[in-house]
Amino acid sequence: MNYPVTLLADGREETLAGAVVPHGVTLLGWERKPHGWCRGDACVPAFRAASAESAEGVDVAKFAELLGRPVVTGEGVVAVGEPAASDLVTAPDFALGGFTLSSLRGRKVVLVFWASWCGCRYDLPAWLALGEELPVEVVPVSLDRDPADAAAWHDGPVDAEGVVAELYNVVNVPTVVWVDEDGRIARPQDTMTATDTFRSMNGLSSEAAVAALRHWALTGESGASGQALRGATEAERTARLHARIAAWAFRQGRPGQARHHLAVAAGLAPHDVAIRRGLMPLDGVDPFGDAYFALKDELESAGVPIYRPLPDWS
Repeated sequence: MNYPVTLLADGREETLAGAVVPHGVTLLGWERKPHGWCRGDACVPAFRAASAESAEGVDVAKFAELLGRPVVTGEGVVAVGEPAASDLVTAPDFALGGFTLSSLRGRKVVLVFWASWCGCRYDLPAWLALGEELPVEVVPVSLDRDPADAAAWHDGPVDAEGVVAELYNVVNVPTVVWVDEDGRIARPQDTMTATDTFRSMNGLSSEAAVAALRHWALTGESGASGQALRGATEAERTARLHARIAAWAFRQGRPGQARHHLAVAAGLAPHDVAIRRGLMPLDGVDPFGDAYFALKDELESAGVPIYRPLPDWS
């Protein structure tokens, strides 16, 4: 029997009639036409789409896979991720809470990934001050799963569903990415701080980081020319979908289901602190308490870096 399911895709939740949707229903933005499934000018020919179709309708997971999008299913839920990135040089566009990255084309942009569950929240005023001082647009992007947690610190974009973290393969905060005036990556994922508040823990010099930023802002020389975004592995992509289901399940009051998917995500991508620490608040766990330090000890003992600064300045 086909039971209703929640579809988690493109940063949204949608209730579907089941894991197989009836013919005639728009799916993932694609519409069935006589010659195939179409979205704008792009079409999947009918003969290819046939593998996802039956007399009952269209299988959601099979259709997503047909589009090259990873899928994870759970009890009453289907999570669909982004296709594997083929262009790691152009900054992926995104829209969150009324903000769109492409609206800043023609300006240098500094994406500062942060979260309320990280001490880097205390750096936000310093980052914003740099945006006032230098010819750059500083855009803080919170990875908080609960927008209310981020709102206490900053009212900027919140990536509650982890979609932007997926696009930019962000595995911890703070992480910064520089985007040039033409929308190209000027500096890929880098661990940078704007103050030395936690230098005793991360060993990073904010003075050196800010000097590198100032040099790029004023000269256009990023020190990381030719470097592209660090692409995500299949395991990392799958882990993020399990994390998305875990977040949904916590919000639905299904802690058992949530912890199962969180455990799978941690097994697939143990280094992804943004998943493992980022979901602690939804589970009622203090992200600054013993659980975080146990995670930190685990990764350090395994030789897995928690902070990933690029070598040209650090």
